[in-house]
Amino acid sequence: MSDRTPHWQNVYATKGETEVSWFQESPAISLGMIRAASSNHDAAIIDVGGGASRLVDALLQDGYRNLTVLDLSANALDATKQRIGTAASTVDWIVADATTWRPVKTYDVWHDRAAFHFLTDPHNRAAYIERLRSAVAPGGQVIIATFAPDGPEKCSGLPVQRHDSTSLSAELGPDFELVETRSELHQTPWHSTQAFQYSRFRRSR
Repeated sequence: MSDRTPHWQNVYATKGETEVSWFQESPAISLGMIRAASSNHDAAIIDVGGGASRLVDALLQDGYRNLTVLDLSANALDATKQRIGTAASTVDWIVADATTWRPVKTYDVWHDRAAFHFLTDPHNRAAYIERLRSAVAPGGQVIIATFAPDGPEKCSGLPVQRHDSTSLSAELGPDFELVETRSELHQTPWHSTQAFQYSRFRRSR
């Protein structure tokens, strides 16, 4: 078990999906960037740190058929399975820490909204990138959304490492070419705002 697991198990055991700051009724930017990354509905897509996010709902509704959701918290994934009902049987659910997980297949699109920015230790970020590189083949695309440089310094009581596209490019290395970046002022369920940045990369080799 990751040392981060108890924190996230507790979060999802004690709070409903609309009671966490990162809740989105409609994950419009993520969905738009995934569509831009691949219009092939058979593309293998993984949502890293997907938790109780409604992105998987939106992707299923959009017609994508080869979906994986990975999260530290079994409680979060169970909540999502219950929400989407029988469609849950078509999704691959993985309870794992993205810094220690061993991918057994490759993906066309790697998506992460608000997981990578919790990795404040450079060794954990390097471990995450190592897993990403083994899971995304050349030609695959990576979408990472984090708090922007002017975003909050903490989330869910934990410190975060804020990023922009330049710092993410440095983390990923020269094999990943920046395709686009988008900004978002995310409104939390209690009507405060958080500055996010989304960056999309294509793996060249």
